[in-house]
Amino acid sequence: MTEKELIWKIAFRSGRSENEVKLVVDTWIEEIVASLRRYESVTIRNFGTFYIREGHGGTSVFKFSPSQRLRKLFGWSSSYKGDV
Repeated sequence: MTEKELIWKIAFRSGRSENEVKLVVDTWIEEIVASLRRYESVTIRNFGTFYIREGHGGTSVFKFSPSQRLRKLFGWSSSYKGDV
């Protein structure tokens, strides 16, 4: 799915204009990137956590840890008990 398709789907489901949704999506991404630049993790409930860790040789490594709910959805080891 492209960003444009995502914006259209959110606009359709929420009854908001594509311009409104685009502003929110763009701002949301900018805030996530700004947090990661500060080496702050970003956790999105029921989705997962984005974070930066130091790798070998002092390099920065981007990481994503899926939520337990997302892990259960894909049949991965999970402690999530609810519906997916």
